[in-house]
Amino acid sequence: MGAFGPAEPTPGVQVGVPAFGLVHAVALVLAIGWAAFWTYWLVAAFSMKRGRVPWGTELRIRVLLVVVVILLSRLGVFRGHPLRMGPWLAAPGLVLFVAGLGFAIWARVHIGRNWGSPMTRKDDPELVTSGPYRLVRHPIYSGILVAGVGTALVVGWVWLVAVALAGVYFGYSATVEERWLNERFPDDYPPYRRSTKMLIPFVL
Repeated sequence: MGAFGPAEPTPGVQVGVPAFGLVHAVALVLAIGWAAFWTYWLVAAFSMKRGRVPWGTELRIRVLLVVVVILLSRLGVFRGHPLRMGPWLAAPGLVLFVAGLGFAIWARVHIGRNWGSPMTRKDDPELVTSGPYRLVRHPIYSGILVAGVGTALVVGWVWLVAVALAGVYFGYSATVEERWLNERFPDDYPPYRRSTKMLIPFVL
């Protein structure tokens, strides 16, 4: 503070650059992390068991999400807002991102060849209730959503809209999958469902 007001910044020094440089660096790490994650996901998909997806059900939820995105765009939800959050959120965002993707990968490795894309019905299913599946019934969905929230804290609030839409899609997929699992494992799945939360341990 100067004698008559705030001190002038030193010429040639940009205030706040280190903080926002950190945000850019963390955002780059997140971009690389997501690219590596989805590359692993696609490669691992070649080893899964045969199955089928009820495409009519899959198409309905996808059309609904597309309509919602179009409506939000028409209403200007994605315009006129700052893209980035505060730089102080970069560290917690990175922690959530790493924890979320780590949890999803743990679940993917643990379920092995029984994994499938959302709403897949396996020809030779096996009910997995150990490892991360003891904490929640759909840990892959949980992990991806947590990683998405972490990304939003770094990249910008618009990502929260993407996370919310993904949450709707995953919630719908989980409901469809559980209906089929109840039919396929009538003795084992209902008790497992009653004792374990869907997406958030001890909460939801």
